Amino acid sequence: MTKIPTVTLNTGTTMPILGFGVFQVPPEETERVVTDALAAGYRHLDTAAGYRNEEAVGRAIAASGIPREELFITTKLWNHDGGEEGTRRAFQTSLEKLGLDYLDLYLIHQPFGDYYSFWRAMQELHREGAAKAIGVSNFFPDRLVDLVQHSDVVPAVNQIETHPFYQRTTDQEVMAGLGVQIESWGPLAEGKNDIFTNSTLTSIGEAHGKTVAQVALRWLVQRDIVVIPKSARPERMAENIDVFDFELSEEEMGRIAELETGRSIALDHHDPEVAKRLGGIRLD
Repeated sequence: MTKIPTVTLNTGTTMPILGFGVFQVPPEETERVVTDALAAGYRHLDTAAGYRNEEAVGRAIAASGIPREELFITTKLWNHDGGEEGTRRAFQTSLEKLGLDYLDLYLIHQPFGDYYSFWRAMQELHREGAAKAIGVSNFFPDRLVDLVQHSDVVPAVNQIETHPFYQRTTDQEVMAGLGVQIESWGPLAEGKNDIFTNSTLTSIGEAHGKTVAQVALRWLVQRDIVVIPKSARPERMAENIDVFDFELSEEEMGRIAELETGRSIALDHHDPEVAKRLGGIRLD
């Protein structure tokens, strides 16, 4: 089984640099998909209240028989109107759905709404040991710096869209200066921009006997970025985890760096319409 390297968060907690995400995996398929991922060797799982599949993730964890201390489980808090108490309720609901006694990482999912009240409650959950680490997702550098300056606990992680076409090097530099670990969602660009037939990634892959997906994930890992690729197919799960037996040269890393477009392929959180839409969604 592949041994996955770890990164050390600002809490001292270690986090596998490669995990498995379940965004857009339907609840009715999630238990099977997570079961297959655990069998493939993944021990870091990433879900969210907003994905509506926490219960299925929890069932797969329970059925796996894998000791809790060998797993790293992340879920995320969605926007709500309940302030600090609402955050505590949401956390407890997620914990119960997952069937866990604690979380390894709890994230604010979106930088909208009264996230300062969310963060105050999360700081208390962290102090109590219910969340071993806390962090944020989709925070641009200005909002991240502001949150750090006005809070007691520095986020351990910021999970943002990061892939060969949207590389987030400035964001990563800011995070490094604050002691925040960058984590990539959409590491394979959600299949967009013809990533799987990209000539640069294809030629580099051929040189190493690896696929485009493996090259893209390896490029991120070599930048010390945590990645959480998603697949419903066991053969792809095995492929995505098999990225620790080769290394990209500086020249190859530079060629991939030239693919930067500077634009999101998914959601631009600076877009007022995106802010309005995401900020207005409430979970049932």
